[in-house]
Amino acid sequence: MLVYIIRRLIIAVPLMLALVAVVFIMLRTVVPGDVAALLAGDQASPEQVEALRREMGLDRPIPVQFGIFLGNLARGDLGRSAITRQPVTARILQAMPITLTLATLTALTATLIGLSLGVITAYYANSWLDNLLRVLVVIGASMPTFWVGPMLILIFAVWLRSLPVQGSMTTAGLVLPVLTLGIGAMAGLSRLTRAGMLEVLNSDYIRTARAKGLRERAVVLVHAFRNALIPAITLIGVQFGGLLGGSVITERIFGLPGMGTLAINAIHNRDYPVVQGVVLVIAGIYLLVNLLVDIAYAFVNPRIRYE
Repeated sequence: MLVYIIRRLIIAVPLMLALVAVVFIMLRTVVPGDVAALLAGDQASPEQVEALRREMGLDRPIPVQFGIFLGNLARGDLGRSAITRQPVTARILQAMPITLTLATLTALTATLIGLSLGVITAYYANSWLDNLLRVLVVIGASMPTFWVGPMLILIFAVWLRSLPVQGSMTTAGLVLPVLTLGIGAMAGLSRLTRAGMLEVLNSDYIRTARAKGLRERAVVLVHAFRNALIPAITLIGVQFGGLLGGSVITERIFGLPGMGTLAINAIHNRDYPVVQGVVLVIAGIYLLVNLLVDIAYAFVNPRIRYE
Protein backbone atom coordinates (compact mmCIF):
# COMPACT_ATOMS: atom_id res chain seq x y z
CA MET A 1 0.00 0.00 0.00
CA LEU A 2 2.79 2.45 0.90
CA VAL A 3 4.57 1.81 -2.40
CA TYR A 4 1.30 2.39 -4.26
CA ILE A 5 0.75 5.75 -2.53
CA ILE A 6 4.35 6.86 -3.13
CA ARG A 7 4.08 6.07 -6.83
CA ARG A 8 0.84 7.99 -7.13
CA LEU A 9 2.53 10.97 -5.46
CA ILE A 10 5.45 10.75 -7.88
CA ILE A 11 3.06 10.76 -10.83
CA ALA A 12 1.19 13.78 -9.42
CA VAL A 13 4.32 15.97 -9.25
CA PRO A 14 4.99 16.26 -13.03
CA LEU A 15 1.26 16.69 -13.65
CA MET A 16 1.18 19.68 -11.32
CA LEU A 17 4.31 21.17 -12.89
CA ALA A 18 2.80 20.78 -16.36
CA LEU A 19 -0.40 22.45 -15.17
CA VAL A 20 1.53 25.37 -13.67
CA ALA A 21 3.43 25.80 -16.93
CA VAL A 22 0.27 25.75 -19.07
CA VAL A 23 -1.56 28.31 -16.92
CA PHE A 24 1.51 30.55 -16.69
CA ILE A 25 2.22 30.54 -20.43
CA MET A 26 -1.43 30.95 -21.48
CA LEU A 27 -1.93 34.07 -19.38
CA ARG A 28 1.15 35.61 -20.99
CA THR A 29 0.72 34.53 -24.59
CA VAL A 30 -2.97 33.83 -25.23
CA VAL A 31 -4.46 36.87 -23.46
CA PRO A 32 -4.80 39.57 -26.15
CA GLY A 33 -2.99 42.87 -25.80
CA ASP A 34 -0.29 44.11 -23.45
CA VAL A 35 -1.12 43.06 -19.89
CA ALA A 36 0.82 45.99 -18.43
CA ALA A 37 -1.01 48.47 -20.68
CA LEU A 38 -4.37 46.97 -19.76
CA LEU A 39 -3.62 47.22 -16.05
CA ALA A 40 -2.15 50.73 -16.27
CA GLY A 41 -5.25 52.08 -17.98
CA ASP A 42 -5.88 54.33 -20.96
CA GLN A 43 -4.58 57.45 -19.22
CA ALA A 44 -1.16 56.00 -18.35
CA SER A 45 1.92 57.32 -20.08
CA PRO A 46 4.36 55.00 -21.90
CA GLU A 47 6.82 55.48 -19.03
CA GLN A 48 4.23 54.34 -16.49
CA VAL A 49 3.34 51.30 -18.61
CA GLU A 50 7.02 50.40 -18.94
CA ALA A 51 7.55 50.83 -15.19
CA LEU A 52 4.62 48.52 -14.49
CA ARG A 53 5.98 46.00 -16.99
CA ARG A 54 9.34 45.98 -15.19
CA GLU A 55 7.61 45.71 -11.81
CA MET A 56 5.68 42.65 -12.97
CA GLY A 57 8.74 41.17 -14.65
CA LEU A 58 7.05 41.17 -18.06
CA ASP A 59 10.13 42.65 -19.74
CA ARG A 60 12.06 39.42 -19.17
CA PRO A 61 12.02 36.28 -21.37
CA ILE A 62 9.22 33.80 -20.66
CA PRO A 63 11.59 31.06 -19.34
CA VAL A 64 13.14 33.54 -16.89
CA GLN A 65 9.69 34.68 -15.75
CA PHE A 66 8.63 31.08 -15.27
CA GLY A 67 11.72 30.25 -13.22
CA ILE A 68 11.12 33.24 -10.95
CA PHE A 69 7.45 32.28 -10.61
CA LEU A 70 8.36 28.69 -9.63
CA GLY A 71 10.77 29.97 -7.01
CA ASN A 72 8.12 32.23 -5.54
CA LEU A 73 5.52 29.46 -5.76
CA ALA A 74 7.76 27.14 -3.75
CA ARG A 75 7.63 29.72 -0.95
CA GLY A 76 3.86 30.04 -1.23
CA ASP A 77 4.08 33.42 -2.95
CA LEU A 78 1.59 33.79 -5.81
CA GLY A 79 2.41 37.44 -6.39
CA ARG A 80 0.33 40.54 -5.71
CA SER A 81 -3.01 41.64 -7.03
CA ALA A 82 -2.59 44.10 -9.89
CA ILE A 83 -5.62 46.06 -8.62
CA THR A 84 -5.47 46.06 -4.81
CA ARG A 85 -1.74 45.25 -4.47
CA GLN A 86 -2.63 42.71 -1.78
CA PRO A 87 -0.84 39.34 -1.77
CA VAL A 88 -2.74 36.88 -3.94
CA THR A 89 -2.15 34.13 -1.37
CA ALA A 90 -3.88 36.18 1.33
CA ARG A 91 -6.92 36.86 -0.87
CA ILE A 92 -7.21 33.18 -1.78
CA LEU A 93 -6.91 32.12 1.85
CA GLN A 94 -9.81 34.44 2.68
CA ALA A 95 -12.05 32.97 -0.02
CA MET A 96 -10.94 29.32 0.07
CA PRO A 97 -12.69 28.24 3.33
CA ILE A 98 -16.05 29.30 1.90
CA THR A 99 -15.66 27.36 -1.35
CA LEU A 100 -14.13 24.32 0.35
CA THR A 101 -16.90 24.24 2.94
CA LEU A 102 -19.58 24.53 0.27
CA ALA A 103 -17.98 21.89 -1.96
CA THR A 104 -17.30 19.47 0.92
CA LEU A 105 -20.81 19.70 2.37
CA THR A 106 -22.29 19.33 -1.10
CA ALA A 107 -20.12 16.32 -1.87
CA LEU A 108 -21.00 14.64 1.43
CA THR A 109 -24.71 15.30 0.97
CA ALA A 110 -24.71 14.18 -2.66
CA THR A 111 -22.71 11.05 -1.81
CA LEU A 112 -24.96 10.02 1.09
CA ILE A 113 -28.23 10.61 -0.76
CA GLY A 114 -27.01 9.53 -4.20
CA LEU A 115 -25.55 6.22 -3.02
CA SER A 116 -28.63 5.49 -0.93
CA LEU A 117 -30.99 6.16 -3.82
CA GLY A 118 -28.85 4.05 -6.13
CA VAL A 119 -28.89 1.07 -3.78
CA ILE A 120 -32.64 1.37 -3.12
CA THR A 121 -33.60 1.67 -6.78
CA ALA A 122 -31.36 -1.26 -7.74
CA TYR A 123 -32.69 -3.51 -4.96
CA TYR A 124 -36.31 -2.70 -5.82
CA ALA A 125 -35.67 -2.62 -9.57
CA ASN A 126 -38.73 -2.14 -11.80
CA SER A 127 -41.04 -1.59 -8.83
CA TRP A 128 -43.22 1.50 -8.39
CA LEU A 129 -40.66 2.91 -5.96
CA ASP A 130 -37.87 2.40 -8.48
CA ASN A 131 -39.87 4.07 -11.24
CA LEU A 132 -40.80 7.02 -9.03
CA LEU A 133 -37.25 7.63 -7.82
CA ARG A 134 -35.85 7.27 -11.34
CA VAL A 135 -38.25 9.95 -12.60
CA LEU A 136 -37.20 12.28 -9.78
CA VAL A 137 -33.53 11.58 -10.52
CA VAL A 138 -33.97 12.41 -14.21
CA ILE A 139 -35.74 15.64 -13.29
CA GLY A 140 -32.94 16.53 -10.87
CA ALA A 141 -30.27 15.85 -13.48
CA SER A 142 -32.10 18.03 -16.01
CA MET A 143 -32.35 21.18 -13.88
CA PRO A 144 -29.51 23.69 -14.34
CA THR A 145 -27.95 25.33 -11.31
CA PHE A 146 -28.83 28.86 -12.42
CA TRP A 147 -32.53 27.86 -12.36
CA VAL A 148 -32.49 25.66 -9.25
CA GLY A 149 -31.03 28.40 -7.03
CA PRO A 150 -33.70 31.05 -7.69
CA MET A 151 -36.47 28.45 -7.45
CA LEU A 152 -35.23 27.26 -4.05
CA ILE A 153 -35.03 30.88 -2.88
CA LEU A 154 -38.56 31.50 -4.11
CA ILE A 155 -39.96 28.43 -2.35
CA PHE A 156 -38.05 28.31 0.95
CA ALA A 157 -37.10 31.94 1.48
CA VAL A 158 -39.98 33.92 -0.09
CA TRP A 159 -43.02 31.64 0.21
CA LEU A 160 -42.23 29.51 3.27
CA ARG A 161 -39.83 32.01 4.91
CA SER A 162 -37.99 29.15 6.55
CA LEU A 163 -34.48 29.84 5.21
CA PRO A 164 -32.52 33.04 4.51
CA VAL A 165 -32.41 34.46 0.99
CA GLN A 166 -28.70 35.19 1.08
CA GLY A 167 -26.19 32.48 1.88
CA SER A 168 -23.91 32.64 4.90
CA MET A 169 -21.51 30.35 6.75
CA THR A 170 -24.24 29.22 9.13
CA THR A 171 -26.23 26.00 9.05
CA ALA A 172 -29.38 27.70 7.79
CA GLY A 173 -27.45 29.87 5.36
CA LEU A 174 -25.73 26.89 3.70
CA VAL A 175 -28.81 24.71 3.16
CA LEU A 176 -29.98 26.33 -0.07
CA PRO A 177 -26.49 26.69 -1.63
CA VAL A 178 -25.71 23.04 -0.87
CA LEU A 179 -29.01 21.89 -2.36
CA THR A 180 -28.53 24.10 -5.41
CA LEU A 181 -25.08 22.72 -6.09
CA GLY A 182 -25.83 19.15 -5.04
CA ILE A 183 -29.06 18.16 -6.79
CA GLY A 184 -27.34 17.41 -10.09
CA ALA A 185 -24.50 15.57 -8.34
CA MET A 186 -26.99 13.43 -6.40
CA ALA A 187 -28.80 12.48 -9.59
CA GLY A 188 -25.67 11.46 -11.47
CA LEU A 189 -24.30 9.43 -8.59
CA SER A 190 -27.64 7.71 -8.05
CA ARG A 191 -27.89 6.61 -11.68
CA LEU A 192 -24.32 5.27 -11.75
CA THR A 193 -24.75 3.41 -8.44
CA ARG A 194 -28.00 1.84 -9.62
CA ALA A 195 -26.39 0.57 -12.82
CA GLY A 196 -23.42 -0.87 -10.92
CA MET A 197 -25.61 -2.48 -8.26
CA LEU A 198 -27.87 -4.11 -10.86
CA GLU A 199 -24.86 -5.66 -12.56
CA VAL A 200 -23.39 -6.92 -9.29
CA LEU A 201 -26.69 -8.21 -7.85
CA ASN A 202 -27.07 -10.47 -10.88
CA SER A 203 -23.59 -11.95 -10.46
CA ASP A 204 -22.95 -15.58 -9.62
CA TYR A 205 -21.13 -14.88 -6.36
CA ILE A 206 -24.14 -12.93 -5.05
CA ARG A 207 -26.40 -15.89 -5.77
CA THR A 208 -23.85 -18.12 -4.03
CA ALA A 209 -23.77 -15.84 -0.98
CA ARG A 210 -27.55 -15.98 -0.74
CA ALA A 211 -27.52 -19.77 -1.17
CA LYS A 212 -25.13 -20.04 1.79
CA GLY A 213 -27.73 -18.36 3.96
CA LEU A 214 -26.07 -14.99 4.48
CA ARG A 215 -28.29 -12.19 5.69
CA GLU A 216 -29.78 -10.13 2.89
CA ARG A 217 -28.42 -6.95 4.43
CA ALA A 218 -24.89 -8.38 4.40
CA VAL A 219 -25.27 -9.57 0.83
CA VAL A 220 -26.43 -6.18 -0.42
CA LEU A 221 -24.42 -3.75 1.70
CA VAL A 222 -21.17 -5.71 2.07
CA HIS A 223 -20.69 -7.97 -0.93
CA ALA A 224 -22.68 -6.18 -3.64
CA PHE A 225 -22.27 -2.55 -2.61
CA ARG A 226 -18.51 -2.76 -2.09
CA ASN A 227 -17.94 -4.13 -5.58
CA ALA A 228 -20.28 -1.57 -7.15
CA LEU A 229 -18.57 1.28 -5.31
CA ILE A 230 -15.47 1.73 -7.51
CA PRO A 231 -17.23 3.55 -10.40
CA ALA A 232 -19.05 5.67 -7.82
CA ILE A 233 -15.76 6.65 -6.18
CA THR A 234 -14.48 7.82 -9.56
CA LEU A 235 -17.56 9.98 -10.08
CA ILE A 236 -17.34 11.39 -6.54
CA GLY A 237 -13.77 12.54 -7.19
CA VAL A 238 -14.69 14.09 -10.53
CA GLN A 239 -17.75 15.76 -9.01
CA PHE A 240 -15.73 17.30 -6.19
CA GLY A 241 -13.41 18.94 -8.67
CA GLY A 242 -16.44 20.10 -10.62
CA LEU A 243 -17.98 21.50 -7.45
CA LEU A 244 -14.88 23.62 -6.81
CA GLY A 245 -14.97 25.11 -10.28
CA GLY A 246 -18.74 25.05 -10.71
CA SER A 247 -19.56 26.88 -7.50
CA VAL A 248 -19.22 30.22 -9.33
CA ILE A 249 -22.91 30.46 -10.21
CA THR A 250 -24.07 29.30 -6.79
CA GLU A 251 -21.78 31.74 -4.99
CA ARG A 252 -23.04 34.58 -7.15
CA ILE A 253 -26.70 33.66 -6.57
CA PHE A 254 -26.35 33.51 -2.78
CA GLY A 255 -23.73 36.24 -2.38
CA LEU A 256 -21.00 33.99 -0.99
CA PRO A 257 -17.50 35.55 -1.36
CA GLY A 258 -15.74 32.32 -2.26
CA MET A 259 -13.14 31.33 -4.86
CA GLY A 260 -15.63 31.52 -7.71
CA THR A 261 -16.64 35.09 -6.86
CA LEU A 262 -12.97 36.03 -6.45
CA ALA A 263 -12.15 34.59 -9.89
CA ILE A 264 -15.06 36.30 -11.63
CA ASN A 265 -14.20 39.68 -10.12
CA ALA A 266 -10.55 39.22 -11.06
CA ILE A 267 -11.49 38.38 -14.65
CA HIS A 268 -13.73 41.45 -14.90
CA ASN A 269 -10.92 43.64 -13.53
CA ARG A 270 -8.27 41.86 -15.62
CA ASP A 271 -6.41 41.06 -12.43
CA TYR A 272 -4.33 38.29 -13.98
CA PRO A 273 -2.18 37.40 -10.92
CA VAL A 274 -5.37 36.63 -8.96
CA VAL A 275 -6.86 34.65 -11.87
CA GLN A 276 -3.63 32.66 -12.15
CA GLY A 277 -3.54 31.96 -8.41
CA VAL A 278 -7.18 30.83 -8.24
CA VAL A 279 -6.79 28.49 -11.23
CA LEU A 280 -3.63 26.93 -9.81
CA VAL A 281 -5.13 26.41 -6.34
CA ILE A 282 -8.33 24.84 -7.68
CA ALA A 283 -6.32 22.63 -10.05
CA GLY A 284 -4.02 21.59 -7.23
CA ILE A 285 -6.96 20.61 -5.03
CA TYR A 286 -8.44 18.71 -7.96
CA LEU A 287 -5.21 16.72 -8.41
CA LEU A 288 -5.12 16.02 -4.67
CA VAL A 289 -8.70 14.73 -4.74
CA ASN A 290 -7.87 12.44 -7.68
CA LEU A 291 -4.90 11.12 -5.73
CA LEU A 292 -7.15 10.36 -2.77
CA VAL A 293 -9.59 8.62 -5.14
CA ASP A 294 -6.78 6.39 -6.45
CA ILE A 295 -5.83 5.52 -2.88
CA ALA A 296 -9.48 4.81 -2.02
CA TYR A 297 -9.56 2.29 -4.89
CA ALA A 298 -6.91 0.22 -3.13
CA PHE A 299 -8.90 0.17 0.12
CA VAL A 300 -12.18 -0.75 -1.54
CA ASN A 301 -10.64 -3.39 -3.82
CA PRO A 302 -7.32 -4.84 -2.53
CA ARG A 303 -6.67 -6.34 -5.96
CA ILE A 304 -5.87 -2.84 -7.26
CA ARG A 305 -2.14 -2.50 -6.73
CA TYR A 306 1.01 -1.47 -8.52
CA GLU A 307 3.20 -4.54 -8.76
